[in-house]
Amino acid sequence: MKIRAFMLAAALAGVGVTAVTAADEPQAVRQQLMKKVGQAAGALNGIAKGEKPYDAEIVKASLTTITETVKIFPNHFPAGTETGLETEASPKIWENMEDFKAKAAKLGTDASTLLAQLPADKAGVGAALGILGKDCSSCHETYRLKKD
Repeated sequence: MKIRAFMLAAALAGVGVTAVTAADEPQAVRQQLMKKVGQAAGALNGIAKGEKPYDAEIVKASLTTITETVKIFPNHFPAGTETGLETEASPKIWENMEDFKAKAAKLGTDASTLLAQLPADKAGVGAALGILGKDCSSCHETYRLKKD
């Protein structure tokens, strides 16, 4: 019970972190936002793999985090932030900002749809991750630099 409450609190608290970090460099803010998405996806992955029991509140909190985070994520790519702070952002983002924003919007729409039709079990969470994973891969393949 304590773990569930902690996971829920952590996921929901993550949404508020953005305001605190808004004064930071855009590279740091967007890295922090992607970490939030990664943590939310990790919580879902744990359920899908059966490593954690299905918990509707964790699923809901994770999908909410993804939905809310990707709404603001593309706003943290102003001109001149192509480099610095070990960014993995590809220069292609600034060359095709509309496509980048469209990919983020698709992830947000898909996460919002899944939130409205909350997966009811482990299999449903796995199917949801399949959808979200395709969205993430679609963007990362084009707009994320590979780490050495």
